[in-house]
Amino acid sequence: MKVSATISNSLNQNNITVVTNDNSKAITVTSKPSGYGSSVNGAEFLLTSLAVCYCNDIYREAAKKNIEVTSVEVEVTANFGADGEPGFNFSYKPKVIANVAPDRIRQLIEHVDSVAEIHKTLRRGVEINLIK
Repeated sequence: MKVSATISNSLNQNNITVVTNDNSKAITVTSKPSGYGSSVNGAEFLLTSLAVCYCNDIYREAAKKNIEVTSVEVEVTANFGADGEPGFNFSYKPKVIANVAPDRIRQLIEHVDSVAEIHKTLRRGVEINLIK
């Protein structure tokens, strides 16, 4: 699976496109009040990525186990320091409502923690290359 994200920004124009394989989707995010840049910052997108990944994977893995999940809420938090410093104290708290006993929900939550792709990627660490 090949995934890409592109932002094209100019005065009051903030166009974000994500593509998975050949499936392209636009994401609507307003510009900053100055008119330049995105009103959602990279840290917010990173935490959103963790929340969305975990949420989607709960539904995927529950379906494999014939568990009917009726709702998922995932709160992701982290701290960021001065400009240029990496984030720290990343954590997340899921809440899952399903048609099974609480111990099966807990098992599902723990299983998804071990298979969520974005979580695994960040835990492993990745090399990010600037293409010149």
